[in-house]
Amino acid sequence: MTRIKQAIQESIDVKQQILHDDALIATIEKAADTLYQALKNGHKVLFCGNGGSAADAQHLAAELSGRFYFDRDPLPAEAMHCNTSYITAVANDYGYDVVYSRMIKGSASEGDVVVGLSTSGNSVNIIKAFEVAKTKGVKSIALTGLTGGDMKNSADILINVPSKDTARIQESHITIGHILCELVETRLFGAK
Repeated sequence: MTRIKQAIQESIDVKQQILHDDALIATIEKAADTLYQALKNGHKVLFCGNGGSAADAQHLAAELSGRFYFDRDPLPAEAMHCNTSYITAVANDYGYDVVYSRMIKGSASEGDVVVGLSTSGNSVNIIKAFEVAKTKGVKSIALTGLTGGDMKNSADILINVPSKDTARIQESHITIGHILCELVETRLFGAK
């Protein structure tokens, strides 16, 4: 029972740090505004991640493309890893490092936003996606852990959770992602 309480307290502690970090809160607000502006203007949001972060990316894309707090029109958002034929073909033919950058190159347009989730901030395939995004006028938002890793140098907006613990970072990514979805949905469609 002690470890259960300890894990819950660790999660609370990370969220408390986020709550009291005004600069990080302002960055989350900036990310929400970036997503809102893109969607308001008819652009799409593309999510990417690896492993558990891929699951989180898919979860957040579903919140936007389906619904979140209330019934409303669907929003153009998708997780880029869901086409397994594409992912496995590109990984096999070109390498896993370019699975997301090739998709950005082929299907993203100026005004779109790519959101990359990586606890370390060092996922090469997301960094390459951000680099290609920049050449196409696509904004990038990184959700990472404490240091931001190498993604801090390629993202337009860096939301770096103040933790080095993968589980605590992922828990906070979902919390932040839910906040982003709520802010976007409310601004686009009105309060529930």
